[in-house]
Amino acid sequence: MTTIADWNRSTFTHAGIEHETFRRGTGPGVVVMHELPGITPEVIAFADEVVDRGFTVVMPNLFGDPGRPMTAGYTVRSVVRGCVSKEFTALALRRTAPVTRWLAALASDLHASVGGPGVGAVGMCFTGGFALAMLVDDAVIAPVLAQPSLPFPVTPARSRDLGLSPADHTRVLDRVAAGCPVLGLRYEDDPASDGRFEVLRRELGERFTAVELPGRKHSTLTLHRQQRAVDAVLDFLDERLR
Repeated sequence: MTTIADWNRSTFTHAGIEHETFRRGTGPGVVVMHELPGITPEVIAFADEVVDRGFTVVMPNLFGDPGRPMTAGYTVRSVVRGCVSKEFTALALRRTAPVTRWLAALASDLHASVGGPGVGAVGMCFTGGFALAMLVDDAVIAPVLAQPSLPFPVTPARSRDLGLSPADHTRVLDRVAAGCPVLGLRYEDDPASDGRFEVLRRELGERFTAVELPGRKHSTLTLHRQQRAVDAVLDFLDERLR
């Protein structure tokens, strides 16, 4: 497994917003978005698996300290930052997180750099739904939603919300109807994404593939990693980006 020091660090700016990025690999592009509390060693390990499969991976650093292991206090501080930042919409209904525009621009820039039919976008937990919102950009053709948890499911309405404004919702449905599939991953008894998966099935139909693992764990690709979930993501990226 690599460390964050083994990745090429840079920054990307769009519409006046700048975040650092970490890049490694060759081949078609994939944007891997970290979960709470940040780019932990487990997130890096998953990104390594994507690189080893033959992809160029870019990890944006949206919050947290890259490479820092997860702790309870570190996670709490990241949750607080995510809730108060104007870039994210942790509780808002029917609203697209502003940071997804920056992420879509990053995906478009990556596509221009590596070529190919398009790029993949893998979101996890806090960023899980961001991969769906990134479909507003034509460069994104392989969205992966790993346990999408925003808006936080503190009410039934929020548990079913996809984190999209009405206009973006329409745009995403149009892209899916035109042939773009969506992959979702979750544990069967994880309440963070239960209602959201029901909505995804109903609205996306056969274009939505759900990989649901037994149990009440949460992080399908990192802390509670399951090989079935990782293989599903890698195969999906292969099918869409090769």
